[in-house]
Amino acid sequence: MEDNTAQAQQPLLSPVDDEQLPRLSSQDCSAQRISTHFIVDGDDIPPITGVGSFFEAFKVESEKLWYLAGPAIFTAFCQFSLGAITQTLAGHVGTLDLAAFAIENTVIAGFSFGIMWGMGSALETLCGQAYGAGQIDMLGVYMQRSCVVLLTTSLLLTFLYIFAEPILLLLGQKEDMSKAAGRLSLWMIPQLYAYAMNFPISRFLQAQSKIMAMAWISAVGLVLHVFFSWLFMLKLEWGMAGGAVVLNISWWFIVVAQLVYIFSGACGDAWTGFSWKAFQNLWGFVRLSLASAVMMCLEVWYMTALVLFAGYVKNAEVAVDALSICINIDGWTKMVAIGLNAAVSVRVSNELGASHPRSAKFSMVVVVIFALLLSSLISGTLLIFKRQYPYLFADSLDVVQVLYQLTPLLALCLVVNNIQPALSGYMDWNDDWNNCANALPLLDGLQN
Repeated sequence: MEDNTAQAQQPLLSPVDDEQLPRLSSQDCSAQRISTHFIVDGDDIPPITGVGSFFEAFKVESEKLWYLAGPAIFTAFCQFSLGAITQTLAGHVGTLDLAAFAIENTVIAGFSFGIMWGMGSALETLCGQAYGAGQIDMLGVYMQRSCVVLLTTSLLLTFLYIFAEPILLLLGQKEDMSKAAGRLSLWMIPQLYAYAMNFPISRFLQAQSKIMAMAWISAVGLVLHVFFSWLFMLKLEWGMAGGAVVLNISWWFIVVAQLVYIFSGACGDAWTGFSWKAFQNLWGFVRLSLASAVMMCLEVWYMTALVLFAGYVKNAEVAVDALSICINIDGWTKMVAIGLNAAVSVRVSNELGASHPRSAKFSMVVVVIFALLLSSLISGTLLIFKRQYPYLFADSLDVVQVLYQLTPLLALCLVVNNIQPALSGYMDWNDDWNNCANALPLLDGLQN
């Protein structure tokens, strides 16, 4: 009984004495900092007094920003494209097939994705705490603990996939679309468990700035996915059955490749092997994961609601098809904003930590300018080719016509939706500290 009580009260992040921490030389410390953060050198930027000084500072800050944002954008783009490519090819299989995949991918898988993404984000706070305390070996323990929690959550979410058809019918979706989406949901259950593994692994690698490894793995996965999706869905005419098989394999390829990279010893002391510590304090970890998941889920689920509402209109198949294509395009564009968001969060936190307030403010100015320019460029391209680009996503003339009508609104949404995430990145530095503060009762010990 005493053992159980002691185990329940064991902190998520165990305190250590200074004597227990490894003593690092200045070279070791420098190497560790380079691998986990962008180093801030020199003094704060001087006050900007003219156009010339503005462009000079803009050039310097742009180099620092894209050093961080480039790999992050590329990785996010590749992983998002797995489902988006399958949906694009589904539009050439048939209108009902596209509607079924859109509902499964946005409603069923989208609901699960929001939960997994949010719960996996708790690992960012814990890994930051562990690194700051010098407990590098705990990064691997936290990754394993997060995998245990998310895999358990996947078991519960599996029922959503199994009973997708009656759930969709209960929500008022058309019978033919619900039946097709329900059948596809059963085929996509392996993807759910890939989500449960991928999010903890990706947070574990990001905490060590192993971004390039993730980018290469994601790129190879995307190339293979595009080829085999075309082969099985269109060339061999397997339709959505072939698309489901390839999409499941593509996600598991990324998971397995990242695990091989970790097990190969590339992460050093961050991975010391499997540990029974992963099964300690699971309830405390669940509480922290759920708290982290709330806002993340809301950001994902409003897309789910839009697709469900589209299923209520008169010509539901066409409406769902067109709206899901717009959501895909918005998602691809948002990958740029997500990368910029992550980069400006790091830049602002580093500059403020170095007592460079003007550099921190200017980082925000630069990221907003890039977000505005890139989203405007994409929106302008869509408007210029609004009569041509819909044929990339669908063969149905009805769907193409609806996309043509929605393009002006979509272009406006791309600009607004992609500036907002970049702006929110400025607040992420402060939010990270708030999250850490909220997590302190769990990190210091579960007393209640």
